[in-house]
Amino acid sequence: MSALDAATIAGLLADDDRRRVVAALVLDAADAAGVVRLSGLPSARAAKALARLEQSGLVERGGDGTLVLLGAAFAAAARQAAVERPAPLRHDGPPEVARVLDAFVRDGRLLSIPTAHAKRLVVLDLLAQEFEPGRRYSEAAVNLALGKWHADTAALRRYLVDDGFLDRADGRYWRAGGTVAEVGGTLPAAGGNADGRGGSGGGSSRPPG
Repeated sequence: MSALDAATIAGLLADDDRRRVVAALVLDAADAAGVVRLSGLPSARAAKALARLEQSGLVERGGDGTLVLLGAAFAAAARQAAVERPAPLRHDGPPEVARVLDAFVRDGRLLSIPTAHAKRLVVLDLLAQEFEPGRRYSEAAVNLALGKWHADTAALRRYLVDDGFLDRADGRYWRAGGTVAEVGGTLPAAGGNADGRGGSGGGSSRPPG
């Protein structure tokens, strides 16, 4: 079986049951019974998670039922990811905006959420362009759009609302600020000001009709 890459391993460990199974194996669970005991999972869920990990090649099972977590796969994936550094996001905006996006975005994914407010506003403005002005979105649709960028959709959704890029009411979200990529302008209730502060609340709190 070919070596696992970092994205595949991350995908495998995105599931809570599989993470608990891996943790049990790290804690020296030697067989299925040990995995159930150390993970605290019901037998059926542990078996399902184990089967997926075995299918992927991250876990191997011996003829006597002994389970082995292939720890070398993590190191190999890390080395591969370091060598295959993805290209930065192409951006035609001001140099200071491009620098922030180059630091935080790779291959259409957000590497991390900036802690500095001014940098976070740059990232949020990029994410806001996923949403069409005048259209209302369910929370599930917002999460789907944001999940393409980063796994922590709840934090991104909260930041977008707090800084005026999105507004919400009755479980629906709509675009309230930020750059409008198609025309190069901004919506009236822009998400951030030039001094790095969030929107002043000048936009309407009512959803579009």
